[in-house]
Amino acid sequence: MTRFHFFFIVYVLVPAFLFSTPLLAKENMYRGLYDFAKALSIIEKNYVEEVSSENLTQSAINGMFDSLDPYSVYLSSENLRNLEIGTMGEFEGIGIEITVRDGLLTVISPIEGSPAQEAGVKSGDVIVSIDGESAEKTNIVDALDLIRGRAGTEVDIIVRRDGNLQDLEFAITRRIVKLRSVESKLIEKDIGYIKLSQFHRDSADEFLSSYRRLEKENGAKLLGLVLDLRNNPGGLLEQALALGDMFIDEGLILDVRGRTEHTSKEYFAGDGMQVPTSNVAVIVNRGSASASEVLAGALKDSGRAKIVGTRTFGKGSVQSVIELSGKTGVKITTARLFTPKGILIDDKGIEPDIFVEGNGSDGDASADLQFAKALEAVKCM
Repeated sequence: MTRFHFFFIVYVLVPAFLFSTPLLAKENMYRGLYDFAKALSIIEKNYVEEVSSENLTQSAINGMFDSLDPYSVYLSSENLRNLEIGTMGEFEGIGIEITVRDGLLTVISPIEGSPAQEAGVKSGDVIVSIDGESAEKTNIVDALDLIRGRAGTEVDIIVRRDGNLQDLEFAITRRIVKLRSVESKLIEKDIGYIKLSQFHRDSADEFLSSYRRLEKENGAKLLGLVLDLRNNPGGLLEQALALGDMFIDEGLILDVRGRTEHTSKEYFAGDGMQVPTSNVAVIVNRGSASASEVLAGALKDSGRAKIVGTRTFGKGSVQSVIELSGKTGVKITTARLFTPKGILIDDKGIEPDIFVEGNGSDGDASADLQFAKALEAVKCM
């Protein structure tokens, strides 16, 4: 199975009554519902072939969501289950995070160590077709249905990549993808390196454990830290907030702005820092999205870190999951995300303090310009 995105930056199961609005009482709303019911009745009674009322209703719901942003979709019972799986430590699939950008099905990032990354799929690739079926006008849910499958089976995808004259074809075998959330090592005396590949439900705890192991290996407090968020497509917002709180002593971490008080909230750091290292550099690239952008933005605006690399993806919205009847549901965008200094993340991304095009992501300074510049920034702080 290929995961959602944590393109989505956070999934919150919300009671439907929180989203009922006074608009439902307006006369034009009742007129619209009457027209819908009448149209449904006309089709049921007069269409040349018998049509299921359930299918018609689901099609109408899908049509409503097609008029919204690409992250707002109708969810079958299977889709709801897939959202829960996406927060676990492993899944079946090829390991890519996707979204719809400018009407095109776009790769946010391949997951580290996944079949998609090994095959050569890159952030920003536009998916043209899946198993011979055109991906044009395909929403995220339908695309996931086509891409995911059991380990050992194969999926053929064709992508269009900037700078390439011809489309690229990939035949990728699905397998069990284990989410390696945190990797760490001591670069040199007093300076650590931690790579965070995604934000699943244990990422913050795993990060802190890795940080403390580096301190133990170093035999003293770390004076510098390189935090690598490249190709981190996001995940659970709560984990990014928890990590931000570890670095920031006080102040705003994230500003969530929706239409109502239920969907708007400011998140502040608590007193104290679990990660007191003063010299911190964060590496980002186009594959850094959603929750990783929240963390990078918070560390940048608070002055806790220098951001090194390229502009991030720009996935800065909140999707809430609301259950309907029959174990189905909807995932709807309810808010947009702003950094502590009020910078909108959605479509804009996080701009680095030090711009460096990348040619690697393995923490090897001899082959990785972004890493080398981040290490230099830590030493110069």
